[in-house]
Amino acid sequence: MNRRGALLGLTALSLLTACGTGKGAKFRHYDGPPVTQIQVYKGKRRMYLLSGNKVLKKYKIGLGGNPVGPKKFEGDGKTPEGGYLINRRNPNSAYHLSLGISYPDSRDAAEAAAMGKKPGGDIFIHGRAKKNKGRGKDWTAGCIAVKDDEIEDIYAMVRDGTTIIIFP
Repeated sequence: MNRRGALLGLTALSLLTACGTGKGAKFRHYDGPPVTQIQVYKGKRRMYLLSGNKVLKKYKIGLGGNPVGPKKFEGDGKTPEGGYLINRRNPNSAYHLSLGISYPDSRDAAEAAAMGKKPGGDIFIHGRAKKNKGRGKDWTAGCIAVKDDEIEDIYAMVRDGTTIIIFP
């Protein structure tokens, strides 16, 4: 490679690097204390990221369109309650970024089956993707919604396998 080609390559690489960091970047870097648990309080519309007993971050949240009570079956518009895990991530989410919650567990599936229904699934913590801004407090189909800039922080901070406890 000639000198000019090498210089152009380094310039392009530095521009790409600059685009992927800092405020406004979709994928952020986090090197603080590990998030060991997420606690969600549906009634207060609050979510907390904890490291041990210390609250690292707190967020106002939106929930399913029918938020009172635990999720029982697909289409009920409720956000689940109980203990789950963050089990996947979607960098190409229709809601900016999203972290999957391990709902349904075997208990959830059995309760739905006893009613002759499916438990549903695809419950996530996700952003609003700007298009959902102004839709009101509780607008999801059962997910937990935060602002787009907040999901960017959460996505960087929370690892797969992190426990999430969703309280009434």
